[in-house]
Amino acid sequence: MEMENHRPGGGSFTYMGRKFSDLSVNDSSSAFSDCNSDRSGEFPTASSESRRLLLSCSSDNSDDLISHLVSLLDSSSSDNDQRKQAAMEIRLLSKNKPENRIKIAKAGAIKPLISLISSSDLQLQEYGVTAILNLSLCDENKDLIASSGAIKPLVRALKMGTPTAKENSACALLRLSQVEENKVAIGRSGAIPLLVNLLETGGFRAKKDASTALYSLCSAKENKIRAVQSGIMKPLVELMADFGSNMVDKSAFVMSLLMSVPESKPAIVEEGGVPVLVEIVEAGTQRQKEMAVSILLQLCEESVVYRTMVAREGAIPPLVALSQAGTSRAKQKAEALIELLRQPRSISNGGGRSSSQL
Repeated sequence: MEMENHRPGGGSFTYMGRKFSDLSVNDSSSAFSDCNSDRSGEFPTASSESRRLLLSCSSDNSDDLISHLVSLLDSSSSDNDQRKQAAMEIRLLSKNKPENRIKIAKAGAIKPLISLISSSDLQLQEYGVTAILNLSLCDENKDLIASSGAIKPLVRALKMGTPTAKENSACALLRLSQVEENKVAIGRSGAIPLLVNLLETGGFRAKKDASTALYSLCSAKENKIRAVQSGIMKPLVELMADFGSNMVDKSAFVMSLLMSVPESKPAIVEEGGVPVLVEIVEAGTQRQKEMAVSILLQLCEESVVYRTMVAREGAIPPLVALSQAGTSRAKQKAEALIELLRQPRSISNGGGRSSSQL
């Protein structure tokens, strides 16, 4: 997908003279599904006028049509049905044709579409959200969409919209977050707790879209803290525990990204993450095993208490197996974690850290 390639959990530490500078797994982008133009297919039967407009769009002279539709969106004389029809047409025109996305934005559609997102008519709101999503697929439009004030209305739709509006709001926020300076603005607008809630309570598509948006947004440190404080570890652990969810990889990448903030470690433990991670080391795919070991390695690096917990969950036998049969990266991480777990478990008075510095 078209995401920036952040490296989750990319901290470093030195143990037994060996420097571990990259605790992540390469190519995290392949774990995430595309979050592209709207996929709902929930359009009413096209009227003869609608079909005429769509047919005219297929010609080379779609500029007049686009201008007409934007004028309907922006006119005080248009009623809700006219705005709804115009928004649906723009949504369709921008769904699959990149050149139309640029034309529609240049015709002045973005601000009136943003105003629709605040509508009390939920279908009108949904069409506005989805049209903005489609326009945001064009890199040239992202700055204009954000600077036109789309972030807060999209966050409100994420809170109060239809299920489709919520999913498409998550996707639109993801697209806007690919502009680095938008990440913090989106986080400060209240999106993170709503995305965490969508991850926990939404359907399968909603969970995928929420995890992808959170992965992008949480490359910003303050958003990592917001995510942990919003209770993200609970749904992440639950999804990682369900091998049939098709969400193990996505959830593990998000969790790995969060490991660089101290608040993440007790949160993982409190939500029962240790036995889940150990189970993944034992029964997951090769990539899942490597991700789980990376997370456990960061969890254990400074805490004898956590090392004891991991060892008591029976981590050493599957780690030994991985150190003998995994990829070179997985072997290295498994060996390092085994060495940590086999260290003396004397505990100092200082919050569970070992008496010797790592």
